[in-house]
Amino acid sequence: MDNGHFYFINDQYFIDFPDPYLMQNKEVINGQEHNRPCFYAFEDSNNKGLYWMIPFSSQTNKFHRIYSNKIAKYGKCDTIVFGKVLGHEKAFLIQNMCPISSKYINNEYVDSTTNIPVRISGILEGELISKARRVLALQRQGKKLVFPDILKIEAAIIKSLP
Repeated sequence: MDNGHFYFINDQYFIDFPDPYLMQNKEVINGQEHNRPCFYAFEDSNNKGLYWMIPFSSQTNKFHRIYSNKIAKYGKCDTIVFGKVLGHEKAFLIQNMCPISSKYINNEYVDSTTNIPVRISGILEGELISKARRVLALQRQGKKLVFPDILKIEAAIIKSLP
């Protein structure tokens, strides 16, 4: 796994960590195979081999509404970030991030026209990682900002790392 790359998670992860708030795989839709959701990955600064995965969504109208509501209520929103992936706006859902190790990776998201791994701008990457680390620190302090029980999953993954 590489920092700043996008990956798809295999089904075993959801079997090993049956959290109802994890964004589940949607492999077959109307009889057609899809790899969804896709996750942006960055390595944990304290645990080599542990990565944090941030899913993104194309349902930007829905998440702009949620984002606006959070801004109105709290004055800021670190749990949703908007940015471009392959030229299209996406909503990065820090509120749904989860920890993982490479054994749970199915495959990497590759641009089908260039056959090159998909990347995002350095500015967006910096914002995503900064906000995700801030949200994670608050989660560790007992503030519930992320839907899945990421601290429980993180502890189990750390135990399994070589």
